This record gives sequence, C-alpha cells and structure tokens, in this order.
Amino acid sequence: MNLFHALDSRQPARISLTLRGIVQGVGFRPYIYNLAQRHQLSGYVLNTGAGVTIEVEGAAASLHSFIHTLPAQIPPLARIDDLQLAIIEVIGERNFVIRESDRSQSSFALVPSDICLCDACLADTRDSTNRRNWYPFTNCTNCGPRYSIVIDLPYDRPFTTMAEFSMCPDCRREYNDPTNRRFHAEPNACPVCGPKLSLSPATAEIPDGDSRAILTYIARQLISGRIIAWKGLGGYQLACDATREDAVSTLRRRKHRSEKPFAIMVAGITAAEQLCVVSPLERTALLSSQRPIVLLRRKTAANLAASVSPGNPTTGVMLPSTPMHDLLFLALRELAGASIPLVMTSGNLSEEPIAVDNDEAEAKLADVADLFVHHNRRIHTRVDDSVVRVIDDEVLPIRRARGFAPQPVWLGMGEVQVLACGAQQKNTLCLTKSGFAFPSQHMGDLENYETLEFFEQTRKRMCRLFHIEPEVIAHDLHPGYLSTQWALRQSGIRHIPVQHHHAHIAACMAEHQLRNPVIGVAWDGTGLGTDNTIWGGEFLIADLRSFQRAAHLRTVHLAGGDTAVREPWRVAYSYLLDTFIDQPPAPPSFAQLPQERTRVVDTMLRQHLHTVPTSSAGRLFDAVAALIGIHATVSYEGQAAVALEAIAADANLTEPEPYPFNLIDDASMQLDFRPMIAALIEEVLSNEPKQLMAARFHATLVCAIVRVCRKIRETTHINQVCLSGGCFQNQLLLRGSRNTLRASGFEVYFPRAVPANDGGISLGQAAIACETLRTQTISGA
Repeated sequence: MNLFHALDSRQPARISLTLRGIVQGVGFRPYIYNLAQRHQLSGYVLNTGAGVTIEVEGAAASLHSFIHTLPAQIPPLARIDDLQLAIIEVIGERNFVIRESDRSQSSFALVPSDICLCDACLADTRDSTNRRNWYPFTNCTNCGPRYSIVIDLPYDRPFTTMAEFSMCPDCRREYNDPTNRRFHAEPNACPVCGPKLSLSPATAEIPDGDSRAILTYIARQLISGRIIAWKGLGGYQLACDATREDAVSTLRRRKHRSEKPFAIMVAGITAAEQLCVVSPLERTALLSSQRPIVLLRRKTAANLAASVSPGNPTTGVMLPSTPMHDLLFLALRELAGASIPLVMTSGNLSEEPIAVDNDEAEAKLADVADLFVHHNRRIHTRVDDSVVRVIDDEVLPIRRARGFAPQPVWLGMGEVQVLACGAQQKNTLCLTKSGFAFPSQHMGDLENYETLEFFEQTRKRMCRLFHIEPEVIAHDLHPGYLSTQWALRQSGIRHIPVQHHHAHIAACMAEHQLRNPVIGVAWDGTGLGTDNTIWGGEFLIADLRSFQRAAHLRTVHLAGGDTAVREPWRVAYSYLLDTFIDQPPAPPSFAQLPQERTRVVDTMLRQHLHTVPTSSAGRLFDAVAALIGIHATVSYEGQAAVALEAIAADANLTEPEPYPFNLIDDASMQLDFRPMIAALIEEVLSNEPKQLMAARFHATLVCAIVRVCRKIRETTHINQVCLSGGCFQNQLLLRGSRNTLRASGFEVYFPRAVPANDGGISLGQAAIACETLRTQTISGA
C-alpha cells in the first residue's frame, strides 16, 4: 500500500482504518483486538453507525504486516466491502482496547444475517459437564441470532432484544475475555441469566426453564402424533411427525393447506440422504451457515407420510439451524432410538405472516397446535425459512429470508435513497443507499391486512437500521396490487412506476453489474403490460432506464380472469379454441368436467365476455398440464407447472424432439404455439406417454427462446441475455435455455442473489429508479 512509503521505518507511526461491510456481529472487533496484540500495536477498535473504525500505532513494519494480514484472516462470517486508510498523528498509547460504540455517525453499517449453530456451540450443548448442556440459546461470535434481534446500530447488546437479559458473572467474564470465542458476542447467555423455554398449557411436573425436561416432553408428544407450535429463531414453526399420515393430514386440515408441500427438518445430513437423493452441491447447501430449505428429489422408499408432498416428487429438507432444533432431535433419538423427520412449516394460517409473539401465536394458532413451546427472547424482526434449489452448478434462491436477509446487493449507483415496494405475490421491499440495495426478507403474498402490516413494519425497521429516508418510491404498474396502492397513498414524495417484466430483467442486470442493453427473457405467470393487458412471455431489449418489447407469446384469452389461474382447464380450452376455432377436440381429461361449465367457458371465450388477454408463459404451462391430464384444477400457484416439470424429468430423454411452432415476424414478433397445441392434442388422443409429451413441451420452449434471441441479435447485435421470471425456476427450462444459448454464442445471466420469481421484483424496481434519477441528474432534467 502506497501510504507506507511515507513512513519512516525507524519511527513509530499511527494509522486509522475505516471499514464497511459485514463487520458487526461477526466477531470482527475481537479479531482486530487479537491481531493488534500479535503485532504488538496499541490503539483501539470500535463499532460506529457506518461500520468499524480502527486506529493502530507502532513500528512501521508491524503496521505493514497488520494491514496485509487483516483482510486475509477475517472471521468466517465477516465481509469487507470498503477499507479506507490514513496516516495520523502518533499519540503514544501503550495498550490496544475495544472502545464503546459510537452512534454519532449518521451513515449505516451492514447488518449480519441470522447464522446457524456452530460446531463448538453444538458441542457445548451436548457436553454433560458444560454449563450450557441442553441450553437451547447457546451462541458465540460465530453463530446465533443477529438480524432477527437487532433493533438499531451499532450492533451492541443494548440495541438488541438481548438488552432485557443481564449477563451473569460467568457470561460477563467470557464477554470480556479476548481469548474466548464469546468475546463481545452480543447474544451471549446461559441457563442462569439468559432466555428460557416454557410450555403452554403448562404442566405441574415440568417447571419453566427446564430445557431438557421441556424438550423431552415435546419429543414424546410429537411421537404420539400431536402438533406443536414452536417459537424458533425468526418466528413460530408448526411441527409434527413427518412419518405419521394422521398427524400430517390433521395439520393440513387445521392449517387450511390442502396440497402445497410441507418442508421437513431432519437431524443431520445422514438422515437427509436416507430420504432423498443429495448431490454434493445440495449437501453443501444443506450444511451451509444459512441452513436453508433445499428442494431435493425424494427417494421412492422414503419413510414419509404421503401428505408431506402430495403428488410432488420433491421435498424441501432442512437441517437444524438453532440449538433448540438440534436438542429436540437429540430428545427424539433418546426416546425413539432412531432419527424421526419432522414437518417444520411456518407458524401461520395460510397466506398470513408467521407469528412472532407468544400471545399472538396462541391467539392465531389455537385451532392448529395442540401444544406451544414459547421462550422469552423477543423476536424484533420476523424472518421465515429460506428456500433454495440446486440447478446444475448453482444454488439458486426460491425464497430469500433467514440466513440471507438483509445482505445487500452492490448497485454502484450514487447516494440516492429509494424505496421499492415490490410485487403482489412473494412480496419483498428494497431500500437503497450509498450504492447498496437492501432487499428485505420474504413477506408473502400481499392479499390481506396482516401481510400489508408486515410490509409496513419491515419498511420502518429497515429504514431505521440503515438510516434511510427515501427520496423516491418505485412501484409496479398494476393498480390492483396492494404494494402499488400503498405507494400511491404516500404523499410528498416522487413516484416512479416500473413495468413488472422490466423489473425482472433489471434485477438480473443489477446483480451482474450489466449497464449496456441486454435481451431480457421474462417469463412468468402475470404482470401488467404497458398496453393494459396481462404479459408474461416477454422478450425485451432493456437497460436499467427503459425497454422495448421485442417479442412475446401470441395472446390468448383467459375466461374468468383469476379463476383461470385456479382452473388450468380453462386456459387449455382457450388454447384449443384458438388453435382449432370451430370444433376444438376434447382431451380425455375434460371428460370429468361438467358440460355446463365447458359450455359457459366456450361462450365467454367466443364472445370475449369477462375474459382477459394474456401472453403469459406460466399460463401456457398450465394449459399443457391440463391437456395431457395432469391438473385440471390447482390449489396453489405453480402447482401444474411443477408437476409438468417433474414428469418431464422422469422421461430421461437426452434430446427430446421439439414440437413445431411459428414465429410471426411483425413489428413485435410473436411466438405462435398453435402448431404445438395441434401436435400435442394428437398425441394426447393417441395415448402417448405423458412423460414424453411433457419432455417435448419443455424442449419446444427452449428451442423457441433460442430462436427468438437469435432473431433479435441479428438486428440489434446484442449478445447478452438475461433470463428471469418465475418460469426460470424450472430446472429443465433454465438448464436447456442457458446451455443452448451459450452454444449459440450468447453470454447468459440469471438471478443468483435474489429469486427469479416476484421476490426479486423490488431489486429491479430499485435499480431502475436509481438509474432513472442518475441519468436525469447527469442530463440536468
């Protein structure tokens, strides 16, 4: 580093360092303290509202070594995004200390995510001679709660929900001991001074705080088939024995969740491999410090109740993320003599946010759970479990929450402060400051007051944490979205409306730092277009400021609007009518439908009564699933498409032959899949295997995407393609499109930091708003 040339090697010197990144709540100050001791340097380190400030004084050679060693040996959870150095005046200090945090700075620091239990703390909880034996809130600087308990920055105990617990002398000694891994571990606690478990309804023979007795009692209840509401790290979870059909089906009935798969938690990686096929990368994801739910292919002989994932060959699996979870599995093994998988699903009623408060949980889940396990450590920010899927060599987020939020994405676009409100489904919000974008945790579908309240609560808390006062609000075009309605109610602030599919592509561009125009393939279920029709099968020429609709799927009509989303047979009938016009053939799957309903839908479509035009690729998946007899109706969003992908994968065909399709080359190109529908229905009527038809359908979509991208490249010379939207969570579609586009010489990008689904929309909105303001500032607009 050039500043060392200015130092006299014979004289002591003093250097100041300002670091930004994930440097609070991850053991960074203890690391700096010990590093300074090793190099015989004096000075101090402290947390600030902007990150960490360090001043070190000593011999020039020691300072040089300290600076070069610092980034190379940082704690595993830390991340340095910016490091500023300056030579300052020597003051002759003799010691190095950790100073009290400085809250005077109005900037911001990055907040660490909640991190799973580390191996050392796990060993403490299982050691019968350790004072934390069976203690479910054990943690250290390398693990434990962070985002879910922090109230304000700097990240110090007084600004977390642990401020309510005063450390006992033993914990205080650990906290103050630079050689201890709990040195300045803000959630540090033990059975004497820390949070405690309690049962509801209480039992006379088990006192509150007796963790082993409580967990053993709960394990016994789970084995007997009862349903437990359990206060986890970021909210309540509902648990039951995943091998008992009676327990799982009862949970479904009480939770009003008819078919959507449940996630399960297992004791360890061996248990996961007994139930599912686990690749090396899936194994890495399961064991990662984020401990997400990983979507895995279930083994045929897996001992799981059929109701865990009805009609779905995959199961979401996670490993214990807290000492509470791990100790519960230990109790289950002691009682049952074997590892028992547990359904571990969000503690809420369908479509509501997870409960976080003890009283709230008992009020909302009283008709769901048989027993409650509470604790008295407040959850400040609710954070659900994250979900990921491994596609080839990538771990891709499906739901970004615990373990990932609120990690930022670097935009590199000025100081503008933006609030982006996201979409209606899978809502997240996003804030920007100093070139960073901060996507929130997953908040769910904005379909009720409770979720909108969660949105507002999260906005306020993130603005406080990151010291952000938005200057601009970005929102979707759709006037029916609650996120849009909320945004438009905010007065005295500029609004920037953003088209849904442009936001999908912008999120991918922002993550990958793409500034020049790209070909954006945005395929999903629904999004309002600039022509007030429903888009969803889009090819855009886009940058972060604007876009042009270069091509799209040929429009069909949905009979009954949103009803068609729940009843894919309506979409299938629309495609049949569009293809055959006068006499559409009826596939065998339509035989179960009431004739009166099909006559009504036929009339609606022919006369365009209560119909909605759409170019949605998601609805095309629904139509094909209904035509070949997989799903005429669905109970949750994406169900038909997931099933279609699953049976296509079962075909095990290396290169299935695509169906025919046309490319109508008008002012805006249109993909015409009527030839595919005609060929497909012929195979349906000939009783061709469903697996073959599903595989050929996926191959057709890949072929169509590549053909359109090539066509756009011919006139624009754009060689970068961004794939985004919920359809690209489909393994066959993403893999096939990526590989074939690359073989055609394209550079291909897809979202990795945020989901490709609507959970990534807020990042795209934020990036577009930032670029809009940046370019207007440059042009003087």
